[in-house]
Amino acid sequence: MGRRRNPYPGLVLLALVPAFALGGCWRLAAGKVPAPLPLPSTAAPAVVEPVPAVLATPLLSVRRSPAVLARDISGDAFAAAVNTFAATLDSTSCVAVSVDGQPMGAAHADAVLRPASNVKLLTASVALERLGADYRYTTEVRGSVTGGVVAGDLYLVGGGDPLLSSSWWNGPNPKYPPFNVTPVEQLVSAIAAAGITRIDGSVIGDASRYDDEWYAPTWTNDVRFTEGGPVSALLVNDSREAIDRSSADPVVGAAFVLTEALRSAGISVGGRPGKGVAPTGAATLASITSQPLSAVLAEMLTTSDNNTAEMVLKELGHHDGGAGTREAGLAVVLSTLQSWGINTDGVSIVDGSGLSDDNRLTCNVLLAALQHDHSNSAVGQGMALAGAKGGTLSDAFTGTPLEGVLRGKTGTLYNYNDGTGGKPAAKALSGFIPLPGGGAIEFSMLLNGPQVSEKTVYRPIWDAFARAMVTYPSGPSAADLGVR
Repeated sequence: MGRRRNPYPGLVLLALVPAFALGGCWRLAAGKVPAPLPLPSTAAPAVVEPVPAVLATPLLSVRRSPAVLARDISGDAFAAAVNTFAATLDSTSCVAVSVDGQPMGAAHADAVLRPASNVKLLTASVALERLGADYRYTTEVRGSVTGGVVAGDLYLVGGGDPLLSSSWWNGPNPKYPPFNVTPVEQLVSAIAAAGITRIDGSVIGDASRYDDEWYAPTWTNDVRFTEGGPVSALLVNDSREAIDRSSADPVVGAAFVLTEALRSAGISVGGRPGKGVAPTGAATLASITSQPLSAVLAEMLTTSDNNTAEMVLKELGHHDGGAGTREAGLAVVLSTLQSWGINTDGVSIVDGSGLSDDNRLTCNVLLAALQHDHSNSAVGQGMALAGAKGGTLSDAFTGTPLEGVLRGKTGTLYNYNDGTGGKPAAKALSGFIPLPGGGAIEFSMLLNGPQVSEKTVYRPIWDAFARAMVTYPSGPSAADLGVR
């Protein structure tokens, strides 16, 4: 592909001319300064101050912009490697690669394709900007207490925390257990610390922060609950009342879990768990806050947690969209992408997790979102690390230079038959490859097609992609070219 020659090295060389001239004048002037007279012998010993280390690199040296210089030296060779790989992809797939935002190569980058769980990258990036890395969820218990006794009901009010968990809960997929959780036991301790010893009524779950849509309407029956949902503002243990038992209603299930935890702590509860809305003005008796959003996003991206993604989407709707709904959250995501200058033509996002087959994205949109972030952001650092346990890339790129370096978000949709002959599968991978000395390669790759979700099909493509990626830098790195 045609690329404009980088103008910076020429400009820097022009700027060096006066710098060298000034440097010569300084040396000439320094040579003409007479030697200082010796101090009288009665003078106090001079205090010798430590001389700070001075970098030998001139102020206007090209070493002051090592990433730009490294990219200019290695860019052509890397672009050739990227485009050689890109040429192997047909129109059912796409790839786009840049270095520190500078395009390096692409194929079918504007093709509208199935992104699978790469949708989570957009959900996470928008949440990071609109809510902030330090944003926390708060779960409260409300009611009226006298002398340690709650005469009526105790209301468990959901604040949208997607990681409320009992100590026994290890997630729906033991291969990728949840982490950065909010322990229910800490809420029980807070209730006990408030002096509550007895609840004459029931624990009533309140999920009024969000709507009651537990599943996106485009989710097929085979993925509901097993892969995602129910989605509720009050969700504990992904709606499990016990290791081997789920709840028919996530809100009642959360109230049940708290009821049992209170009884185990010696706090009696008279009634059966239920659901409702806390009375206006009911006092907050105890509460618990989640870890910061940056930690929540790390759990979501590393393990590809669908429930977390959907609840983050509804929180965006509640916070900035006027309602705790999927539609309001989607509107916030789309408007934010557009405010970043991202072309969303052809884009269709119908959920926050990518679980729906109706989502459509392009490699260019995903790459632009990554370029808006950076590899050291909460999104960049929150993605799975190649070869690291507990993440969706735990067995990928092992034994290669990308192991322990590449951070990426995977995505998978399997082929399934909907009565009309089936639909294509999808395998996605987008993320960052941090570079020595700073900066990063940004990349997005969406593979669509028959059986492409099978490891025997997509892994050879990933391996070829990796071979292209490790060719950068072919010359000195930014670290090699940095100031001295």
